[in-house]
Amino acid sequence: MAPPSTQRSGSNKKAQLGLFAGYVLAGLGAILGALLLIISLWRPETFNGLRSMAADVTAPVGEAGAATRVESRNIFEAIAGYYNAGSKNVDLEREIRIARVKLTEARALQQENARLKAVLGMARDERDVVATGRLIGSTASSTRRFAYLSAGRRDGVTVGMPVASPTGLVGRILEAGATSSRVLLLTDQESVVPVRRATDDVVAFAEGRADGSLRLRLINLGINPLEEGDIFVTSGAGGLFKPGVAVAMVTQITDDGAIGQLLSNPAATDYVVVEEIWQPDVIDAMDAPLRTEMPVDDDDAADPVAGASNADAD
Repeated sequence: MAPPSTQRSGSNKKAQLGLFAGYVLAGLGAILGALLLIISLWRPETFNGLRSMAADVTAPVGEAGAATRVESRNIFEAIAGYYNAGSKNVDLEREIRIARVKLTEARALQQENARLKAVLGMARDERDVVATGRLIGSTASSTRRFAYLSAGRRDGVTVGMPVASPTGLVGRILEAGATSSRVLLLTDQESVVPVRRATDDVVAFAEGRADGSLRLRLINLGINPLEEGDIFVTSGAGGLFKPGVAVAMVTQITDDGAIGQLLSNPAATDYVVVEEIWQPDVIDAMDAPLRTEMPVDDDDAADPVAGASNADAD
């Protein structure tokens, strides 16, 4: 066998030269790096210019990256703001609904306080007030128009006494029980109240129509002087109702008078006052012949309201 040749091929020589050149370059790089490190430690200001040039070269790239980051952040913030705004709008709408309910309740309480203050003012200012009570019921299906009052004989209430609210006359006591009374409303067909126009002496009778309105029949027939919007008050004739209490407002003109709207609507009236009869002597003089001629049943006299309820049931 022949011995191996000790000569190298051309490719091996190139590889050795490339490897040697790599070592040389690595060594030079290390030496250069060490030299630059020593210079930067010895005189740091030497590389200020180079750093500035490098910063200038890389500034556009940095600005582009910063703009991209800002735009992406704005997009995410806009999306987050949209969802946050939606949830806040829902919360605000719910709060608005609650606030509207509270406002409505507050207005209702304010109106109730105003009614109570008006009734209290009537009870304090008027010396002829007998009792204060509430309308606790009314006839809904009957053709008659009655209301029931939470005050009776124990409170000083007697038959014939006027019943009024802060907005006007309601009716009069028809029957008085021990703790409750029955009120004949102005709108009942059997109710007749002498009235006059508030601005002059045009007199009439306010008759109930059983439909919530009053017929104003003029006493002096002729040219009808009434106009829509005229206010009628009690005239004091007959001695039952004191003069000047509001009764009705004209809403329609007729041949013999007008149709009036009741100013003190019992359906919207809560608290009322019972007043003294304005001229009891006149009422007694008018009722004396009737009391002597008409018999009175003992059971009905003992509890007029109960007797009236039984009569209604029949």
